[in-house]
Amino acid sequence: MNSAEENIIFKPLRVLRHSPINVHFSKNSEDFVVREKPLYEFSGEGEHLILQICKKDLSTSEALRILSEFSGIKMRDFGYAGLKDKQGYTSQYISLPKKFESTLTNFSHQKMKISQSFTHNNKLKIGHLKGNSFFIRLKKVLANDALKLEQALENLNKTGFANYFGYQRFGKFGDNYKEGLEILRGKKMKNVKMKDFLISAFQSELFNRYLSKRVEISHFAKEFSIKELSEIYKISKEEAKNIKTQKQFFKLLNNEVLGHYPFGKCFLCENLEKELERFTARDISAMGLLVGAKAYRCGEGFAKNLEQEIFKEGLKFEDKMQGSRRFLWGYLKDLSYNYDAQKAHFSFEFFLEKGSYATVILEELLQNLEEKTNFF
Repeated sequence: MNSAEENIIFKPLRVLRHSPINVHFSKNSEDFVVREKPLYEFSGEGEHLILQICKKDLSTSEALRILSEFSGIKMRDFGYAGLKDKQGYTSQYISLPKKFESTLTNFSHQKMKISQSFTHNNKLKIGHLKGNSFFIRLKKVLANDALKLEQALENLNKTGFANYFGYQRFGKFGDNYKEGLEILRGKKMKNVKMKDFLISAFQSELFNRYLSKRVEISHFAKEFSIKELSEIYKISKEEAKNIKTQKQFFKLLNNEVLGHYPFGKCFLCENLEKELERFTARDISAMGLLVGAKAYRCGEGFAKNLEQEIFKEGLKFEDKMQGSRRFLWGYLKDLSYNYDAQKAHFSFEFFLEKGSYATVILEELLQNLEEKTNFF
C-alpha cells in the first residue's frame, strides 16, 4: 500500500447490486439477538463447569469481569469459545474450574443471568463453537423495501455470500490495520494482546482486499467476453474461458487453495471441473490468505499472481506472522423472515458458521448500512 492508498478507507465490493434500502436499525437487546451454538455436546463429567450466560449490552470481557468480581474467580480461569458484541442480547458459553461452582450460587445482575450449567472435561478455548444464530429486526420498512429485502435474502441464501471480515476488526475509523502495519515495520508496543489484534487487523484488511478482487472477477465474468477478461487480467484465453463458463456466481481459480466446508483441511484446486461440482454442492469453498509463514501455499498461475499482487505489503513481513487460511465464500443456514406491515417491521433469522459476521450480511442487504442505521 502506498501513502495515497493508506489515506483511503477501503470499501469491499458487494455481491448484490440492488439500490440502497432505507430502514432503521438499532443494535439493541430487542432488535439484535445472538445465540452461540457449541461445537459439540458437553460431556456431563470432568473438572470444568460450563455456564450459558445471557446478557444485555455487555461485551464478553465485561461479563467475565462482573462474574470475577462477584465470585473471586480470576479472569485467567475463565474460558470462552468466542467474543460477543457489546450491543444487543447475546447468549454464549463460558467455562471455569468446577471447584468454583458454589461461589456463583447466588449470582444476580440486572444485565446478565446464568441460564444453564453443564459439566465438561475441558476448558473452553477460542474457536470451540460451531457458529451463531442471529435474530435481526429492522424498523420503518416500507412494503416495497420489504419485498427488496426478501429478494436479497433469497439471493444470498441461494448463492452464498462474500465472507468479509466485519467492521469490528478495523476500529471506529476503519484504520486499525495501519497501526498493525507500523508494528510490523518495527514500531514498539508493550501490550501484547493489542499488538496481536492490530496485526490481525492488517491481515484482515489484506484478506478483504483480495476477496473484493475475487468478487470483481466474478461480476466481470458475467459482464465481459473471454477476450476482454483475458486482456483485463492479463491471463490466457483458456484461463479466461475457465472463469467465464462457470455457472455459479463466485468463480474458482485453477491452483488456488480450497478447503472442506465448513471445517476441513486445505488442498489445491488441481481439477477445476471436479472441484466445481463439490463447490456447487457446498462441500468445499475457496480459502483466502491470512498472510504468514505457516499459511498453506497457493499453486502456480493466475491465483498465485493475484495473491502476490494483493498481499505484497504483507508478504514482506511474512516471517513475523503465523498465518493461515480462511473461507472466502460462506452460506446462510436456517433462514427465515417475516414482514409486519402494520408495524413496518422486517425480522429475519439465520445461522452463520464461526468466523462470519452478521454485519456483513446486513451490509449486503442494505448497501449503505453506516448511513441508514445507528449501527456504528
